[in-house]
Amino acid sequence: MTITSVTRCAILFGGLLLAAGAAQAQMPAVVRLLVGYPAGGPVDQGARMVAPYFSKELGTTVVVDNRPGANGGIAGDAVAKGAPDSATLWFAASPTITISPNVMVNMPFDPATQLTPLAPVVSYYNVLVINKDLPFKTMKDLVDFAKANPGKVTYGSAGVGGSNHLSGELLAERTGAKLLHVPYKGNAPAMADVMGGQIAMMFDIIGSARAYISGDRVRAIAVTSPKRNPSLPNVPTMGEAGVKDFDVGGWYAVYGPPNMRPALAARYSAALASILKDPELKAKLETAGYELWIGGPDAVEARARMERAMWAVVTKNIKIE
Repeated sequence: MTITSVTRCAILFGGLLLAAGAAQAQMPAVVRLLVGYPAGGPVDQGARMVAPYFSKELGTTVVVDNRPGANGGIAGDAVAKGAPDSATLWFAASPTITISPNVMVNMPFDPATQLTPLAPVVSYYNVLVINKDLPFKTMKDLVDFAKANPGKVTYGSAGVGGSNHLSGELLAERTGAKLLHVPYKGNAPAMADVMGGQIAMMFDIIGSARAYISGDRVRAIAVTSPKRNPSLPNVPTMGEAGVKDFDVGGWYAVYGPPNMRPALAARYSAALASILKDPELKAKLETAGYELWIGGPDAVEARARMERAMWAVVTKNIKIE
């Protein structure tokens, strides 16, 4: 190698170090991680598990900021309208990305074009839980009663177009049960009303419902995954409970505003991928019933595109708007 080439390499390497240092120096003092659902719900819990590790990896403060409403859309819209160098990110649950565009008449932003995908976090499935004082012990008990008493079995959701709303609609479509949907602004208030007896049941994310099930505050009927969940080994799948072709899940991912500066987006993406390899965080998420999903922006974009197309067919068939 010549002196000239060595010098060039030194300059290049030095430039990379300076660029990295500049990127680090440009990190904001506070990063806001928006959650589109109330505090205490599953998405909020997931964000609060991730936030301390994300903060440590970035070397800055990460604050979880709840902006509930419109099935997560209020938080998403705030980020979609943010500046390219905004320090406000969205901890998104997939229904707002994949289902809402197919069922909302006037969605205020386009998840496919007005956001910068940064990294995935976890995949999840739902579990059907009912008020523990109801007499139903099995899916057959529940379905038989709902068929004989149209509209008497109420189920809650985090809002129209959410994965737990779609789960209820699919249950009705697959079994012929006549169910009455009651939308809420998040899973947490819906679960509170299941426990209080104001509504009969709901599909909730396994990670957040597990504590209520183990505490005998609600009764689990079936999970929506293709196989039993390790954290609820005694709860049958929908298929085992007699409802075939029922596989409904979702995921969490972090998004930034549109046209985010590439260096800043890369910094966030790398930090999120790194923390998911942390044994402590990994154990917390898996214990809560989640499946880790380590990947990059392309993985998020590809899955979102595929599931939007899938839900377009499903929502058309069951006529949800």
